[in-house]
Amino acid sequence: MTNVPLKPYSFASRLPAIAPMGAAQAAKKRQVIPLSFGSPHSDTFPYKPLIGAATDAIWTHGRESLQYGGAGGPGIVLDWVAQRSALRSIHIDASQVLMTYGSQQALDYVARALLDPGDHAWLEGPTYFGAVSTFRTAEAELTSFPIDENGLIVEEVERALQEAERLGRPMPKLLYTMPNFHNPGGISLSLERRQKLGELAYRYNFYILEDDAYTELSYNEQSLPAIYSFAPERTIYLSTFSKIIAPGIRLGWAIASQDTIARVNTFFQGSKASVFSQEIVAQLLTRLPFDEHLNQLNDLYRNNRDAMVEALKTHFGDDVTFSIPDGGFFIWLTFPEGVNTGEFVKDAEERGVSFIDGKQFYIDGGGARHARLSFSYCGKEQIREGVALLAQSYYSYLDNRHH
Repeated sequence: MTNVPLKPYSFASRLPAIAPMGAAQAAKKRQVIPLSFGSPHSDTFPYKPLIGAATDAIWTHGRESLQYGGAGGPGIVLDWVAQRSALRSIHIDASQVLMTYGSQQALDYVARALLDPGDHAWLEGPTYFGAVSTFRTAEAELTSFPIDENGLIVEEVERALQEAERLGRPMPKLLYTMPNFHNPGGISLSLERRQKLGELAYRYNFYILEDDAYTELSYNEQSLPAIYSFAPERTIYLSTFSKIIAPGIRLGWAIASQDTIARVNTFFQGSKASVFSQEIVAQLLTRLPFDEHLNQLNDLYRNNRDAMVEALKTHFGDDVTFSIPDGGFFIWLTFPEGVNTGEFVKDAEERGVSFIDGKQFYIDGGGARHARLSFSYCGKEQIREGVALLAQSYYSYLDNRHH
């Protein structure tokens, strides 16, 4: 050890901002009811089949599955993803699927493949803060567009594209959207808007990045065609096993044209995403009655959602508004004008409940009167108690403001 005093070090300016309290932070605060925690319920993980799958991956295929290239598992998983995607009107073969370490890595690699510093990326407001961080790390210029009960307001996107063309302003290289059970909005993009967005991508030559992490978590079992189906040459579709098997598996995927997938794949430098995890998933998919498994976890989440909706009506009455989501993990609360949910996050946590304030989901400081609640991770009793504590915190905040 030298005695020379350390000087302050200048880290890269592109380092992403520290994320708001979510999965990792909530896990460390077990005494707090984590309505901030956008993670699957641990009861939904298929433990017994996973034990058998992991055992087979080691004992039967270990010599190959633990090597760089893996055994037969990656091929099985690619085929499964390609076949399953047909449910969303995505008709592809396995060569158009790239497995990644969760869909977050797919998001990162796509951003790197599509965006140079200073390029423009358009996205929804509110949107997933992990995507915002990724695009900022890619040094993109960000513009957001509002959502309503039918998802991204595509008419506003079209007007902005027309204006940019007319005035010679930069066009977006990429438009990021979550079409099903939006995080945090809970809403889904209408069929008409999906089709229109595909047309715009062709006309103005930008890529749509379609993040569909929650697509299997549908409580009314209806499935709209993916945006990809309307613009396959200008859409990159992302999804994940994190919500339907377990996030610890760390497997997601990207679907695109063969040329685009080849370009995104270059960031793997010749390797593949966790071939051993892929072997486990391949073994699991051969022994798990998947639709039955999906029905069970959707029953659990539907019941959790109903418990949260009931608790919100009980404790807030008409003082907050929200759309009841048909799937996914989240309810997006809207408080009256003038409310700043960021001003009672800390008080709520001290009372024993965490949530994420709305400003975290906007690129421009908007969203002050919103809050995201997750009904996925906690049980029904915890949800009811958490909403009651949130209401206590909110009404205490109002009282303090009026004094």
